[in-house]
Amino acid sequence: MTTYTGGCQCGAIRFRVSGDIKDSSICHCRMCQKAFGAYYAPLVSVRGANFEWTRGERKRFRSSNFVERGFCGDCGTPLTYEAPDGMAIAAGAFDDPSAFPPLVQFGVEGKIGFVDHLHELPGHRTEEDVQAAPFLLELVSYQHPDHETQAWPPKELG
Repeated sequence: MTTYTGGCQCGAIRFRVSGDIKDSSICHCRMCQKAFGAYYAPLVSVRGANFEWTRGERKRFRSSNFVERGFCGDCGTPLTYEAPDGMAIAAGAFDDPSAFPPLVQFGVEGKIGFVDHLHELPGHRTEEDVQAAPFLLELVSYQHPDHETQAWPPKELG
């Protein structure tokens, strides 16, 4: 059985999922856009899998009469879409989001036209922008690493 882990950006909340995960999607509806602060929401259904929170407790916002959205109360990372038919986890909250390529798009009535052309934009690596943003040379990430830790943050960050 495959096990996947993930959590929020600051590490206050962590989760583990074991089992067959095969329903990965993108939702373009306006509620998902607002909940993620993005053009769309990448979601991974955990219906039928063994899911557990291993650290911390999410806060929730009831975005409609049927849906709650879970997020980290400390750093704001979007974590869940919780509806009567099950829960989905934000794909980017997994330690390896590349394991969940989207298979379908929902809420296409809210899709922003330029989303289909994002791949046509020029692309640059982060270090290519140091002339305009020299602070990047001294950047130290306080983000939780993409693997399990006994405690977070480590003493040198705390």
